[in-house]
Amino acid sequence: MKEISSSEFEKEVLQGGKVVLDFYSTECPPCEAVAPKFESLAGMYGHEIKFVKMYRQQNRELSDKLGVKSSPTLLFFDQGKEVTERLAGGIKRSDIIKNLNAMLPDQAVNEIASKIKPLVSEFDVIVLGGGPGGLTAGLYLCQAKISTVLVDISLPGGHVSTTHEVSNYPGFIDPQAGYMLSHNMSEQTKMCGTVFKVAVDVTKVDLIKRTVVVDDLETIHAKKIIIATGTTPNLTGAKGERELKGKGISYCATCDAKYFVDKEVIVIGGGNSAVEESDFISKFASKITIIHQFASFTANKTAQDKLLANPKIHPVFLHEPRSFKKVGDRMVVEVEDLTTKEIKTIEGDGVFIFIGMKPNLGLFTDKLELDQWGYIKTDDEMRTSIPNVHAVGDVISKKYRQITTAVADGTIAAISIAKELD
Repeated sequence: MKEISSSEFEKEVLQGGKVVLDFYSTECPPCEAVAPKFESLAGMYGHEIKFVKMYRQQNRELSDKLGVKSSPTLLFFDQGKEVTERLAGGIKRSDIIKNLNAMLPDQAVNEIASKIKPLVSEFDVIVLGGGPGGLTAGLYLCQAKISTVLVDISLPGGHVSTTHEVSNYPGFIDPQAGYMLSHNMSEQTKMCGTVFKVAVDVTKVDLIKRTVVVDDLETIHAKKIIIATGTTPNLTGAKGERELKGKGISYCATCDAKYFVDKEVIVIGGGNSAVEESDFISKFASKITIIHQFASFTANKTAQDKLLANPKIHPVFLHEPRSFKKVGDRMVVEVEDLTTKEIKTIEGDGVFIFIGMKPNLGLFTDKLELDQWGYIKTDDEMRTSIPNVHAVGDVISKKYRQITTAVADGTIAAISIAKELD
């Protein structure tokens, strides 16, 4: 693996045969996450493909010319031409391997695969998930001198990292950007000594045996497991939703409603959460247009009556969103009239989507005791129904899901585990 500058680009990359180039930056958590993967793959593929790195800040003219807009970004070249898709952000090892294999003949790929040696590692605790609950658990455990590894299929931070601003987290007078609050939590836990394995593929989890397989390569054993996998908002599936998440579309009224004082808001949904959150948003916004696919709200009657009596509320029944766009500072939602099939546009300053959340339990095949909504049941020390397995944060059965409640869960689980291991 070699570090190069823009002056060496033509010789090392364009004339270098098969090359993978990593544009990285400093103080960049995704860059730090991809670095060990890049280095280990260089050892495996280095005799077939050249691995080079370039510091983006000092080679900005070239990176701009190549259209590199974020760090890290991996570019793959063969005989001077860029091949395969670019990889950026939270890059998984499996995606890098997929691109590398596409550059090689089958015989070379099979030869490399035959030389890969599975890894086995031992820790006291595995934390599955890097949101506030998981990060807090990792922090408390490492301060108790308990060897801990945090595993996440994405980068640390959870939903907080996509939240515009957080103004209700104790200890900060000024609102904090969600990504910075997540970054600070992550760095504090990492500097304490918790080992991070993030932006990885978790290929198998055995809660009974307390083993986790990462990237089909490393098997991690532990004495305890903490599940902190969080939840995922149900998506509408409309065009533009994923791209505008955190950039005009929010899934948390408690987090973001305060930023829409005297502004117009669009809400998608009509169940209990949509109706109750719309009532909360009405304390701030001047107008709330609620788009719902049915002819009436499906929330409880008391909540419906209260909401419909609110002069700020404007329901649009029998409509569904088809696309989300941002035009200047305004959000434009295209909706379909389910009766006439006519497409209409509705504008607002922001969009909130409340069509339910689902706990992230797809990794687990072992039978956990769940509540009626599919969330993990725990006792007052965050123990689950499976011995030596705890759970924290939004994935557990509880009434309120906030950053502070997740942090509290992580604290309780870590202290409980520390005492048990002692």
